[in-house]
Amino acid sequence: MAKFFPLKVNDVYKETEDCSVVSFEIPNHLKQEFSYTPGQHLTLKKIINGEDVRRSYSLCSSPLDNEWRVAVKQIFEGKFSTYINQELKKDEVIEVMPPSGDFGVDVDEKASKNYLFFAAGSGITPVLSMLKTHLAKEPNANCKLFYLNKNAKSIIFKEEIEQLRNQFFGRLEIFYFLTREQRDIELLNGRFTPAKIQQLASQVFDVEEVNDVFICGPEEMIFMIQNELVNLGLHKKQIHFELFVSGLSEEDKKRAEAAMAKRKDGTQITILDGGKEFHFAMTKDYDNILDAALAAGADLPFACKGGVCSTCKCQVKKGNVEMKLNYALEKDEVAQNYVLSCQAVPTSENLVVDFDV
Repeated sequence: MAKFFPLKVNDVYKETEDCSVVSFEIPNHLKQEFSYTPGQHLTLKKIINGEDVRRSYSLCSSPLDNEWRVAVKQIFEGKFSTYINQELKKDEVIEVMPPSGDFGVDVDEKASKNYLFFAAGSGITPVLSMLKTHLAKEPNANCKLFYLNKNAKSIIFKEEIEQLRNQFFGRLEIFYFLTREQRDIELLNGRFTPAKIQQLASQVFDVEEVNDVFICGPEEMIFMIQNELVNLGLHKKQIHFELFVSGLSEEDKKRAEAAMAKRKDGTQITILDGGKEFHFAMTKDYDNILDAALAAGADLPFACKGGVCSTCKCQVKKGNVEMKLNYALEKDEVAQNYVLSCQAVPTSENLVVDFDV
């Protein structure tokens, strides 16, 4: 089971008015534990007003930097983002889980690859890590970044991105799309739309020459871009995404209702974790394994509780569950009985799940 480590805040500063960048001091004896690949995230944990609050934030630094930096954008009434943006000070200690996540592809120093990146707002964080790494380690790689923001002032890491463009001149092209500020080029005004993706494919990039696409932002944006690129000829395996869930869609609600309709009351559950067994019975107070187990006293890994980060992943060894939502697990993982415990609704009388995965 992944564990948290107390880490000192090396620095914290405002990147934009509503976004703070936090860097952590990693002791030498933990550097191997905290090694990461571009696109991975850190899960932070803090007791805020007596509540155990956890959130996952993508690393915006590159593994080549020997730095561990995350950017945290202020969310309306967000407990963790408010703490980071308004209270956190240098030298404070936060509990941090080692890097995790599989958003990204392996670096191939000999390959000549063409990468496309689509990001909205704070979705730039994992993308920045990838840009730095692939441009530096793959001398024949070319990257195009399509970056959506409200206005020029809200562009996170604009200076750093511009420096990258200068450093890797001719290999990084940047297109800023703004929703609340007028651009001279009509294409760059407003959000991504199917028509704009088609226009980009005809004027800015050649689909047949694209190797991998990375998309990071809200669900609606991600799946629209994915669908358009697939229609234009890209294979789904070439399109990688990291989801920022902003709210449940009607389809999400229907899936959750369907899972709840199959729920079994009073399921006897056994948790396998760290070589130990933990037993409890589901009560009507909770609808998913994770919340019920935590209430019963289990100490299990979790972060987003939204079916996005996969921190709470476990494997069903006996019995059955239905997941309300799943944005994190691949089809082959689901086929091997992996589930997200925060979304797993028990549907059998007995259930055994293993967190040692």
